[in-house]
Amino acid sequence: MRHLILPAALLTASPAFAASEYGFFTLRNTDFVVLIGFIVFLAILLYFKVPGLLAGMLDKRAEGIRSELDEARGLREEAQALLASFERKHKETQAQADRIVAQAREEAERAAEAAKEDMRDSVDRRMAAAESQIASAEAKAVREVRDRAIAVAIAAARDVVSEQMSEEESRRLIDRSIDEVGAKLH
Repeated sequence: MRHLILPAALLTASPAFAASEYGFFTLRNTDFVVLIGFIVFLAILLYFKVPGLLAGMLDKRAEGIRSELDEARGLREEAQALLASFERKHKETQAQADRIVAQAREEAERAAEAAKEDMRDSVDRRMAAAESQIASAEAKAVREVRDRAIAVAIAAARDVVSEQMSEEESRRLIDRSIDEVGAKLH
């Protein structure tokens, strides 16, 4: 079909046929010269197979674009896979962080309970120690009161005995006591 367009264009009537006084097919007609130049140009292009080269270049470019699109699709799929992987890892990391926080809370609660228990034990030990000190102080006070009462009773008895006992009776009691001690020692 391409071969028929050029002769048809040459044979059709144009304003250049009517306007030229020498006719269209003369070298003095610039339109004819331009037409011949154009035809020669097209012939050179066909001779050197420029349309095939252009088609090859366009095909090569189309193939390059196709491969770039395929590569872009592959990169997009890879990016989506990476995104999905990162989202999965993010969810796993978030779940792990939640578990760590929950575990830390549980450990803090256990530590607080242990601290409360230690505090109770410490208070109980201190109360027991205080009660023991109070009991010891009470026993000491009772002993001191009893010792003082004994001392007062002895002093009172001495006063009573010394008032009621004569000197001779006192000597006799002392001698008898010495004899008893002597008998028990030998």
